[in-house]
Amino acid sequence: MKTIGVIPARFDSTRFPGKPLAEIAGKPMLQWVVEAAKEATSLGRLMVATDDQRIADLCNSIDVQVVMTDSQLPTGSDRVWQAVKDLDGEIIVNIQGDEPLLKAATIDQLLSPFTDSSVEMATLGRDINAQELKNENTAKIVTNQEGNAIYFSRLPIPYSRSKPESGVLPCVLKHIGMYAFRKDFLGRYCQHGPTQIEQLEGLEQLRALYIGAKIRVVKVQDESWGVDNPEDIHKIEAILRKRDGGFPG
Repeated sequence: MKTIGVIPARFDSTRFPGKPLAEIAGKPMLQWVVEAAKEATSLGRLMVATDDQRIADLCNSIDVQVVMTDSQLPTGSDRVWQAVKDLDGEIIVNIQGDEPLLKAATIDQLLSPFTDSSVEMATLGRDINAQELKNENTAKIVTNQEGNAIYFSRLPIPYSRSKPESGVLPCVLKHIGMYAFRKDFLGRYCQHGPTQIEQLEGLEQLRALYIGAKIRVVKVQDESWGVDNPEDIHKIEAILRKRDGGFPG
């Protein structure tokens, strides 16, 4: 399969302007993501899709292809599509640019379901605990017996009428927001535009379910630690110190 990994990186984040260039343990956050993605054996090509020259300059300095995209695009998936729509590729991976602890093996795992020709999209999940299940900042997935997504929500799902504190079921996972798409489906997904259900939940992957996609959920062990605001950098640096035995600076 011809696979293309795309890291959408926009400068004007509402909660954290300039986030891709924020320094983490001596390197810009985007550089951590690029270096991990370069090690993924399943990617035939890697690029960054951005709307800002400062991010493009960083990409040139760390030797990764960069594509300039429209600053008015509504989502990261739309930015990915604009970058790849005229390229020769079968599977497109949307790699989150604010996940500096990303591992190359996780990308390789995400791509594993596409040997099944019926899979149009894939994402990641891991075991969830009772506290995370109740946390409305945490996205959850309910899967069917084939490991495909039935629904995503920020609320605890499925709801039990008889036992509201029934706990976590095996079919419920914490969602990790990285996606892989068959290219033709990504085009259809972006051309469809936002749906009411995704806007209500604030989860764009619900658009894919709404238009009838089969989303395979790959279960992984790794935790997802994204950067949403400047305070998260300290948490990430503490994890890096523990993981890597310290770092310069």
